[in-house]
This record gives sequence, C-alpha cells and structure tokens, in this order.
Amino acid sequence: MSESAGTSVVGHDELAALKRVALDGGLMGPVKISCSGLASGLGTSSQTASRRLQRLDEAGYLDRDVVSDGQWVSVTEAGEAALRAEYTEYRQLFEEPDAVTLEGSVTGGMGEGRHYISLPGYMTQFRDRLGYEPFPGTLNVDLVPDSVRSRPGIRSLDAVPIDGWEDDERTFGPATCYAATLSSDGEAYEGAHIIVPDRTHHDETQLEVIAPDRLRDVLGLADGDEITVQVEAI
Repeated sequence: MSESAGTSVVGHDELAALKRVALDGGLMGPVKISCSGLASGLGTSSQTASRRLQRLDEAGYLDRDVVSDGQWVSVTEAGEAALRAEYTEYRQLFEEPDAVTLEGSVTGGMGEGRHYISLPGYMTQFRDRLGYEPFPGTLNVDLVPDSVRSRPGIRSLDAVPIDGWEDDERTFGPATCYAATLSSDGEAYEGAHIIVPDRTHHDETQLEVIAPDRLRDVLGLADGDEITVQVEAI
C-alpha cells in the first residue's frame, strides 16, 4: 500500500463523445469522422464536438490524425478502460455481479506493502473485518492487457472497506479489499484479498494481494510465474 493522487480533464460530455467514436468503430482501429457528424450525434455544435475530441486527445483517450476533410480517430487503451469503467457502473445498477477473473504474472514489489500492512491502524481492521492478520507483505501481480481492461469490473463486486486513520505524525488513507482465490500451476489458494488503496503509486496494471500466509511459499511462486486471480462477490 502506498500513496499518490491523480486527476483527469475528462468529464461526462467528453465520455459521451468517446462512446460515439467507439460506436462508430473506433475501438477496432482508426475511423474517419467529421466534427459536424459527431456534433449531430451528440446534439451539439461542431465547435463543441471539436473541443471534446481535443480534450480526449490531450487526456490520452484518443489517437487523432487531422486531415483536410475530417480526422481519423481511434480509441486508445486508456480510452477503452474509461468506457469499461462507465459500463461497470451501469452494471452495478442493472446486474447482479458474480466474479471477475484476472490473469498476470508475479512481480517483485518495493517493500512498501510490508510496512503499510503491519501498521496497527490497518492491522486491527484486517483482524476485525477480514478475520485474519495478513502476512506482512503483498503479492504483486502484473496484469496482462486483457485483464487490465477487465479490472474495472471488480468495482461492481461487494467489498470490505478499510478506513483511513492517523497517528501523531501523519494521516494514512483508506483502502478497499476484494475477496479473491488465486491459482497457479494447478494449485489454488482461497481466502486471499486484493487490496486497493484509495491513493497508490501502482497503476491499473498491477494488483496487490494479501493473505494470512506467505503466498509465494504456499503456491511455490517466483517472479515471472503466471497466476490467475478470481475476484469474487462476498
């Protein structure tokens, strides 16, 4: 667990334009569009449509190549992830979540997980809310590209909140824990949790997993080993 903060210039209006580009084929590759055509689909002016495309481009959600009679645009991986996050929120409204399967490979961490997890303000909550004291340290998993895109789906699953707290020197942020089962090379481990700090140095391509046991020992894992993480509804 570690800390950082991120911001985005993209709002609901820009996401509506991104969805329109995706519906026109922009997820599959570059498609040619005009601002007037996009404006018609969005019910706005050409100038407004152009500004929204520019903001999406600046945010890294679109790739654009402006030509004399329009522009070629395609949705980037970051843009697809944003759309999947929107989809996840709608699923929370209309579907009963079950599980999300993520795949990746074991990677070494920076040792920060051991420090944060062992802090008393977190450890007390782990015992009370998860029912165990985690091994001091996290198992870090680098996700494959398909799982990076699927990861926002875990937000629709039930989770265990871990509250923020403070001592005499500093404030420690909250986190969210999702129940998970790990499997690798025919071996499985139940009773682990993905822990997602509200503020973290890790991006959406990596998971941090906690458990009562040292997962590397129980599952015989080494850096680079492939692993599947089944994130489950509680």
